[in-house]
Amino acid sequence: MLIGRRTELALLHSVIATPPSLTVIEGEAGIGKSRLVAELLSGLTGIRRLVGQCEPLQEPLPLSPLLDSFRLAGDDLAGSRPLNPVTGALAALLPEIAEHLPPPPPALPDQRAERHRVFRAAVALLEHLSPLVLVLEDVHWADGGTHDFLAFLASHQPRDLSVILTARTDHGRLPLRGALARATSRFVSLSPLGRPEVEQLAAGILQAELPGTFAASLYEKTGGIPFVVEEVLRTLLERLPAGEIPGRPDMLADLAVPTVLRDVVLQRLSTLDEAAQEILGAAAVLGTTPDERVLADVTGRDAARIARALAAAQAVGLLHEEDGQCRFRHALARQIVYESVPVSTRRWLHLKTARALASGPGPRPVARLAHHFRHAGRTAEFVDNAEAAAATALNHGDDATAARFLLQALEVGELSRETRVRLAVKLGRAAVDGLAHAEAVPLLERLLTTEPLPAPVRGELRFALGRLLRQQGEARAGYLRIEEAVHDLGTRPRLQSRALAVLAAPETVVDRHVTEHAARCDQAEEAARRSGDPDAAIAVRIARASLLLEQGDPASWLLIDELLRDGRLRATPREHARACLNWAQAALHIGRLQRAEALLAEGRHVADQAGYLRVAEVVELVTAAVDHAAGRWDGLEDRLRRLSGATATFAAASLDSRLLHGTLLAATGPAEEAASCLGQVIAVAERVGAVWPLIPARTALSRLLLTLDDTAGAAAQASAALVQVRAKGAWVWGAETVLCLVDALDALDGLGGAVELVDELAAGIAGADAPSAQADLLTAQGVLALSRGAADEAVRLLDAARTTLRDTGLRYDEALAAERLGRWSCEHAAADGEHLGEDGAHLLKDALHLYGSMRADRDIARVTRIMRQNGVPIPYPWRGGRPSHGRTLSSREREVALLAAVGKTNQEIATELFLSRRTVESHISSALRKLGYLSRKELATLPLTADE
Repeated sequence: MLIGRRTELALLHSVIATPPSLTVIEGEAGIGKSRLVAELLSGLTGIRRLVGQCEPLQEPLPLSPLLDSFRLAGDDLAGSRPLNPVTGALAALLPEIAEHLPPPPPALPDQRAERHRVFRAAVALLEHLSPLVLVLEDVHWADGGTHDFLAFLASHQPRDLSVILTARTDHGRLPLRGALARATSRFVSLSPLGRPEVEQLAAGILQAELPGTFAASLYEKTGGIPFVVEEVLRTLLERLPAGEIPGRPDMLADLAVPTVLRDVVLQRLSTLDEAAQEILGAAAVLGTTPDERVLADVTGRDAARIARALAAAQAVGLLHEEDGQCRFRHALARQIVYESVPVSTRRWLHLKTARALASGPGPRPVARLAHHFRHAGRTAEFVDNAEAAAATALNHGDDATAARFLLQALEVGELSRETRVRLAVKLGRAAVDGLAHAEAVPLLERLLTTEPLPAPVRGELRFALGRLLRQQGEARAGYLRIEEAVHDLGTRPRLQSRALAVLAAPETVVDRHVTEHAARCDQAEEAARRSGDPDAAIAVRIARASLLLEQGDPASWLLIDELLRDGRLRATPREHARACLNWAQAALHIGRLQRAEALLAEGRHVADQAGYLRVAEVVELVTAAVDHAAGRWDGLEDRLRRLSGATATFAAASLDSRLLHGTLLAATGPAEEAASCLGQVIAVAERVGAVWPLIPARTALSRLLLTLDDTAGAAAQASAALVQVRAKGAWVWGAETVLCLVDALDALDGLGGAVELVDELAAGIAGADAPSAQADLLTAQGVLALSRGAADEAVRLLDAARTTLRDTGLRYDEALAAERLGRWSCEHAAADGEHLGEDGAHLLKDALHLYGSMRADRDIARVTRIMRQNGVPIPYPWRGGRPSHGRTLSSREREVALLAAVGKTNQEIATELFLSRRTVESHISSALRKLGYLSRKELATLPLTADE
């Protein structure tokens, strides 16, 4: 696929459509000239084309590319009309097609006249073959005779001939450019790809979506030159699977330069004189953009000599001009030049550069000084400047850069104990928002284990370590570390209040009851009061609001609205953004979709305005969760795969993403993949002690097993979740768990104890503002009413549940409620001898339309089977788009389904049929829906004939 050259391609098509024309495509090596020509030729039909290639020979052969192209014309000349006699002058040069040419004319005594006749013969042959597109590649390597011929051709061009030449701009000015310009030729200059095009090219090569950090690093590394992008990715593919590369932008920093690219750059470097090479080596030490003043100080050369050296480097394509500055063509070009300088010389140049920068005007460039002192081996100067650079980065809100400098400084072996502790404390503050948990955690753990620290310092490090562990997804370990920190921070109430506020969050860990979280919140409030810090007080109020909201306490909304109006919260955008996102998630937990959407919008806006990168994945996660709750499922699965895949950097958010993904798959299929995904979430959540993914994941798996008629398994999962609900005291979270258990017990004909359980749930959520939980309670009460024959009461309860869910905008839950009530209404009507329960039929059709709009294929299969069993006409198609084959499988669907029926995995089927894995998944889901199957295991009963 051609990336980023649509305008140029359209121009070339228009030029060829109106011959005669002569077009020169210019650009540096690797910019995509030949790729553009190939794309052009592939789109041409009904027109002859000849292609010749110039070679980088020491002494190019006369007219070599032109003659090479003519050698391909034998078939076109065979049996054609008679040729112009002058074309016989080419017979001696083209023995391969001489039999199709007129006899050679007598030789001329004047060599210039002979050459002129050959030129005329070549033009005549081109005219004979017209209409024709002639392409000559890399004419910067052509011999002088070819250049002279092209100048001649420009003045004597046949009317049906289009000529396309490609030439590099890094080989100096093309000798025949003036002659071509006088002949009104067109020049198409190709520039490097922009960052979006580089991202698109890389995504196509890797067959994966790229996170912004990787795309930005790749663009910086390659300068947007397609050949360099491809070489870099080819090198990475030799070391990692394609799917893992986007999640490893660090690999770009440590990348070994592709051999092909290294050879190209070193060849260009060798064309410069010794002084220019020395200056360019010093420029590579300075950085991507050479500073001529510093270069003069470092090399001892005068400004004129430096200017000549940089101009020569630009002429051979090692440098280029950008925004009025001279820069290395791309980061890899700089790296190659840098590595060409001997190590000892590099260290000396780094030291001279650092001293030149330190003596320069303006503020000390501490970040650059840290870099140069580090590579000069001057550790004391490096640590001082790295610490100063970290402080500067923190002042600008760039925690990631601060953490990077501090980590580098802490790698120095000969640091004093006091310096190491001081840097570690600063790292603990920076690493949380800088998402440097993977690097910082082992360092802080080692320091806490090996160093005798004062209690306040130990407490701050434990608090930082706990937060970093939680970022890594280690919920229990992080919680315990923060608990340990609380006692140590007794003399630092401001920090202690923040630690206690984290412990007040109920979703953080298992085995802590909500009453304990409430006590922690009270303690945090007291610590904040002692500190006298208004920001600490705001943080505690945010935690209080979250705690109340997760319990469905109506007072939470009053506190949230009050906080959102508080100028102190708005003055701290990071706190503001985090609060909104946490509240949005809590609002989803209780079923307040509209409030969740509003809070998400505010949190996203504040984070974007503040450039708060730490929460980027959380914003994406909450957005996906809101879209899932609202039934906006188009493209949602791909987003969730990416959020929970190898590119994820925030492990805690990744686990929630996998929960969402498994829940989505439970509705859309395949069921086996959904069960596997939810099982993995449960295993990880149990290992790390994360209560929030654990309860909903077990509940979602219970619901899935119910649809697969595994009632015993469903009851076991719901019972295990109920243990966690009771331990946490979070009945708002446990309402669906109770409903799943009641459904499982009902299916097992054993509702004993269910009444007490439902009463326990009712007491647990009494007075709660939690529509989801209230709807689940109503539904469970409806199931119990049905079991005792109270039909009218059951209908009232089930309809109230459906209405509650509809009013809150939870479309998928509304569809489930409509299906439940519709199924029971139809079955009740049949039991009473009625032909059809009209209300039930209407509800089942409503559920079908809702499922259809969300493409919930497993639910569609189930509800259509219920409709057929109860004689309800199935409206089809029930969603927009191209009509399918109805209940008849397409030939490809049948082929895939039969392979699945004999136990082949999706990947095995994809390999056998030369399909993508996603296409196989789509075919299996479609087949299950059409056949009314709920699991691929049922495909084993699929008949071998074409009649379903």
